[in-house]
Amino acid sequence: MLNFAVGPVQAEEEILAIGSEQVPYFRTDAFSLMMKENEDMLLRLSHAGKGARAVFLTGSGTAAMEAAVMHCLSSGDRALVVNGGSFGKRFCSLLEMHGIDFTEISLEYGADLLPEQLEPFEGMGYTAFLVNADETTTGVMYDLPMIGDFCRRNGLFLIIDAISSFLSDPFDMEGLGADVMIASSQKALACPPGLSFLCLSPNAQDRVARIPDKSMYLSLSEALLNGERGQTPFTPAIGVARQLHRRLRQIEALGGAEAEVRRTAALAEDLRRKVEEAELPFSYVSKTRSNALTAYHPPEGISAFDLFLTLQEEYDIWICPNGGSLRDTVFRVGHIGFLKPEDNSRLVQAFCDIRKSGRL
Repeated sequence: MLNFAVGPVQAEEEILAIGSEQVPYFRTDAFSLMMKENEDMLLRLSHAGKGARAVFLTGSGTAAMEAAVMHCLSSGDRALVVNGGSFGKRFCSLLEMHGIDFTEISLEYGADLLPEQLEPFEGMGYTAFLVNADETTTGVMYDLPMIGDFCRRNGLFLIIDAISSFLSDPFDMEGLGADVMIASSQKALACPPGLSFLCLSPNAQDRVARIPDKSMYLSLSEALLNGERGQTPFTPAIGVARQLHRRLRQIEALGGAEAEVRRTAALAEDLRRKVEEAELPFSYVSKTRSNALTAYHPPEGISAFDLFLTLQEEYDIWICPNGGSLRDTVFRVGHIGFLKPEDNSRLVQAFCDIRKSGRL
């Protein structure tokens, strides 16, 4: 199988091999040391800044999104949230579920967030801002420096879901003034799903300390407390934590976050160029694109979901379909994970074969 999905992504054999090993007991000094190293490496790779902490949750990225809403925001907050697709909508649903007052900045699919759309909210008493760094539904990459500047001017607590964009696109948590960064194991970190994590600024840690816990399992105060000794409150995804440790060491050895971003950007550009050179009849969904993925519209009358099925069943290639209203109009090609330029060539050739057969 050749995996161009946006998560879980294609993993290296070295990482996969760790998953086949016996899972060790974890309440040990050795495991604590490993988890402390995981925290330190994640903080360096995200440029989290002095005094920041990283905590680990056993759950998907949505678990970390919910933990951030529950334990960093309260009923006294007024939040702004960018909704440009399924994952922006998820933040809206979480805010509504947990009783946080919010205003939705609704964008059309694939549209960027523009400065003039933030202007009406200047000085209007909002206290928090939530955004997906890239909207994984469409691949659009939001202008994070612009958002960071807006939040600084207005004193807003900034929560960024970087689940798909972490290590795919440039990210400087301290430089952006972000208080919370959310990511997970199965995206550019190229490990199996099972672990999500939050990098928390000192300001975020203060909020966690002040706001009463609303969940036992997703408690950030307990995660911070246990993390001081390199542990988690409950049994973590031990095997994934071990794979994450190897992968983080690998990324640092190969040049850190900047080198990983360059590698992913080159893969994205290579795929987009090859699609254009082959004159495949696809159009981009968004103008401002993340390096993590490319979202395409197929030509009118061709189902995006049918293309996904054809590649899977006839070529042993996985791309990423969409659901809901985008099921037949948008497909996505990921550039994260253990992929190479020759893999892009194989995918483009498969599309050319499908076109030759009259199905594209």
